[in-house]
Amino acid sequence: MEFSESLKENFEFRRLYARGRSAAGRHIVLYARRRQTGRNRVGITVSAKLGHAVRRNRVRRRLREAYRLNEGRFSRGVDLVIVVRGRGMDAPYRVLETELLELAGRLELLV
Repeated sequence: MEFSESLKENFEFRRLYARGRSAAGRHIVLYARRRQTGRNRVGITVSAKLGHAVRRNRVRRRLREAYRLNEGRFSRGVDLVIVVRGRGMDAPYRVLETELLELAGRLELLV
């Protein structure tokens, strides 16, 4: 990804849940918070209750790719966390991509 990196630390996720803005859709929930740097940080979470590792990793890969292909449309300097809901586990790629962009638009994250 050109101007993004991974969000990895647990305290960063918790801070984003507590202080960030959120928008919920049928398949995913998007949390976002502005930051001072010019780089975005993206984290994707899928509960272990939703399926085995193979299924969880498949939906993670789909969302990471959806973000990567649309990275230029996102404003810079934002922390993002994408939380997958139960319905999102079997959703096709196009549905996840469309919903990600719709939620980002609702949170005014698109350029």
